[in-house]
Amino acid sequence: MEIVLHRDVGGFAAAAGPLLQADPLRHTMALSVLDGMHRGGEPSAVLLTVRESGEVTGAALRSPGRATLVSAVPPRQAPAVERALAEADPGGDGAHGPVAEAEAFAAARVARTGCRVEPAMRTRLFALDVLAPPRGVPGRARVADEGDVPLLGRWRRAFGVEAGHDKEHDPEGLVARSMRLGAGEMLWEVDGTPVAQACAKPVIARSSRIGPVYTPPEHRGHGYAAAVTAAASRWALDAGAQRVVLFTDLANPTTNRLYPRIGYRPVHDAVELKFTSGPSRAR
Repeated sequence: MEIVLHRDVGGFAAAAGPLLQADPLRHTMALSVLDGMHRGGEPSAVLLTVRESGEVTGAALRSPGRATLVSAVPPRQAPAVERALAEADPGGDGAHGPVAEAEAFAAARVARTGCRVEPAMRTRLFALDVLAPPRGVPGRARVADEGDVPLLGRWRRAFGVEAGHDKEHDPEGLVARSMRLGAGEMLWEVDGTPVAQACAKPVIARSSRIGPVYTPPEHRGHGYAAAVTAAASRWALDAGAQRVVLFTDLANPTTNRLYPRIGYRPVHDAVELKFTSGPSRAR
């Protein structure tokens, strides 16, 4: 097993790209983050690949302030990859990926350091089967433009606060960057007033991911989230996506019931784990 730390995004993309693109549903987060690094100039904190018998069989990446994405780190590689990342990237204090990969990585960290592991969020990945837009929802969808950036920035911040993982210090900049990269930032309007939003990530490996989806509290209960998610899904399909996916928070029963009604089916569960000093109390 050979672990390679990459200094440039292009080299990492060339090495890890085929592995990630071979399963774009499983690696949806890694692919979109890598695309942001490659095309959008987002800084990278760590880029790592694993080679076995000359073939890339594992990959991990992290952008500043985020958890390390380990969807492409097989559990058998976790101890070696975790040690290499800790040496190269001391600031990495979390892992995100499908449950088996994330928990194997966390177990390697605990075995080496005795740290505490806490779940920051448990999620479920859904993939679109046959789109079934809701009927009878008042209003219409439109693609957001530059004039909507301040509103979408406020909603991005509110979404993060409600979800308990607000790490974005420049939500307006995040929205503007999303638009520059070609995402489908969709608004649902009623009588000209925006009441909900959903973002479809740019199509990568013939796949797009929906998120975030947000409806302000005063507009909830009218079907706007389902309607705008369906509109964003249609945008992704029209943009060339053959697969459209989204994550739900397993702690939110409303969203886990909502998306199957418009055609989404569960694929796998994922988790973001946080590492802190002290003995582990939860896994």
